[in-house]
Amino acid sequence: MSTDFPGVGQAELQARGAEWTAREIAQQPSVWPQIERLVREQRAQLDSFLIPLLAKPELRVVLSGAGTSSFIGDCLLPALTARLHRRVESIATTDLVSGPHLFLQRDVPTLLVSFARSGNSPESVAAVDFAERGLDDVHHLIVTCNVEGELVKRSRQLRSAHALVLPDVTHDRGFAMTSSFTSMLLTAGLAFWVFRPEAVSALATAASSVLQQAWPLAQRLVAREFQRVVYLGSNELRGLASEAALKLLELTDGRVVALGESTLGFRHGPKTVINDRTLVVVLLANDAYTRAYDLELLAELRRDARAGAILALSGKPDGLPEGDNVIYQDLRDAGDLELACAHVMVAQTYALLQSLALGLTPDRPNAAGVVNRVVQGVNIHPWPEQHEHVSRR
Repeated sequence: MSTDFPGVGQAELQARGAEWTAREIAQQPSVWPQIERLVREQRAQLDSFLIPLLAKPELRVVLSGAGTSSFIGDCLLPALTARLHRRVESIATTDLVSGPHLFLQRDVPTLLVSFARSGNSPESVAAVDFAERGLDDVHHLIVTCNVEGELVKRSRQLRSAHALVLPDVTHDRGFAMTSSFTSMLLTAGLAFWVFRPEAVSALATAASSVLQQAWPLAQRLVAREFQRVVYLGSNELRGLASEAALKLLELTDGRVVALGESTLGFRHGPKTVINDRTLVVVLLANDAYTRAYDLELLAELRRDARAGAILALSGKPDGLPEGDNVIYQDLRDAGDLELACAHVMVAQTYALLQSLALGLTPDRPNAAGVVNRVVQGVNIHPWPEQHEHVSRR
C-alpha cells in the first residue's frame, strides 16, 4: 500500500506533526479496491436487506452524518435520486437532532443511512435513537470506519439494521477526515449500485497519479499566501465543494477562510467574496450538460481577472480555456461522483501544504483544543416525543 506523500520526506512529516494526514491522503487509491472487495463480499446480505425496502414506492431514504460525513450524503444525493427513483434526502445529524419533530415523519417508511468515521459522535448516536423512537417503520444502513464505535454496537440491538464496517486503515487518525470520506462515499455508492464495481479499480489506477500532478501546483499556490479560497461545483460536486472548503478551514485552523458554493449559485451574491487575495477552484463536471455551465463560469472568472488565481480541476480537456488547469489522466469517462474522489485529493493536498506553510501540525491543527477529532461538549437533551408533533409533511 502506497503511503508516500510527494515532495516531503517521512521524517519531516513526522517531525512536523503531519504523518497521519499525509499518509491518509496518499493511501486512498490503494484503499479503494479494498472497499470494492468489502461490498462485493457482502453483496448478498446487502441485497437481501436493501431490495425489499427499495421495492416500497413510498420509502424515504435519509442520508445523514455530521460535518464531513454529512457532505457524503450531499455528494450522493443527486446520483442516488436518479438511480433509485425514490425520495432521497440529505439531512445532517446536527440538524436532525436539533429538530427531530421537523424531520421525522412517523408514518413514512424510512431508511436512515448513517455515515460516521468513529461512530461515537453524540449526534450520530442520537439520530439513530430518535429515528427508532419517532418512526413506525425505520431501517438503518450504518457505514462506519470503526468496528468498536457506538453505532456498530447499537446496530446489533436495532429492529432492522445492516452495518458496513470499513477496513481499519480508513479510520483516519489525523484530525481531518480524508480517506474515511472517500471510502465511505465509495462504499455507499457501491451498496446502492451507483458505482459499477469495475469502475473502482479504474478510478484507483487513474487517481494514483493525482498527487504527483497536484503537488507542484499546490506548492506554487501555497507560496502566494491566499487569504480566501472558494471551491465551486455542481450537483454531486456541490457537496464536494463544501467538503473541500471545510478541509482547508480545519487544516489551517481557520486562518484561511474557505467557501464552498454551487457553480450557478456563485453569481447570486457569493461572488462578492473575490478579491486579489482569493483563490477560486472550479471542480469541473464530466457530464456534458452540467459542464457547459461550469465552463461558462470559469471563462467569466478568468475574463473578470479579479481573483488572485483561478484553478480548474477536470477529468478531460474539452472546452477548457487557457489558465491553471489540472487534467487527470484516464478519467474522461468517469461519472461525476467518481470524479469527486480525484477532485478531493487535490483539495486535501492543498490544505495539507497550506497547513504546513503556516507552521501548524496538520494531525492536530487546533492547538487550543476547541475542536476535536471526535466532537465534544454536546449534550443530547431529552426529546419529549409526541406523536402529533412528528412532522407529516
